[in-house]
Amino acid sequence: MSPSPDRREELLATAAEVFAAQGYNATTVRKIADAAGMLAGSLYYHFDSKESMLDEILSTFLDDLWARYDAVLAAGLGPRETIEALVTESFREIDRHRAAVAIYQKESKHLRTQPRFGYLTESQQKFEKAWLGTLERGVADRVFRADLDVRLTYRFVRDTVWVAASWYRPEGQHSPEEIARQYLSMVLEGIALRA
Repeated sequence: MSPSPDRREELLATAAEVFAAQGYNATTVRKIADAAGMLAGSLYYHFDSKESMLDEILSTFLDDLWARYDAVLAAGLGPRETIEALVTESFREIDRHRAAVAIYQKESKHLRTQPRFGYLTESQQKFEKAWLGTLERGVADRVFRADLDVRLTYRFVRDTVWVAASWYRPEGQHSPEEIARQYLSMVLEGIALRA
């Protein structure tokens, strides 16, 4: 009898929370099993290692993110609308994969050096190309200011959005879409009153 997909998802969600809270290196299979309410040996019925669990957590998050980003990028939207859609999808991903986003932020630099996680470097390069390309198109199309430093803007927006995984809670006061609207208003319109 093979493990049920639902139980596997529950275990991955538990592992993601433990990895996010304690860090990958500090997390043992025993800690994950304890959090899941099972014996450490029983976890091996579902996964061959903690590395396998981490790989599945991160690859699932990135596959989901890229399915949504690719749809936005293929939609033929203008630069501003593309940025708006990418920010909104980013907050939706934080809502769906908050722990995976936190793990990615803390661990990806180290994990990229391991062959198993080479896809993290590819994803980062693709991510940067999508955002920078959209910002550059916005400057060229005169949708964004000509004096805009696109690389600095990309880093600001990226960091401002993705750090939200550290405080966002799905049961919180605002939906991902509401948070995205507020962030976009601040980024695209500023916070000062206009005269």
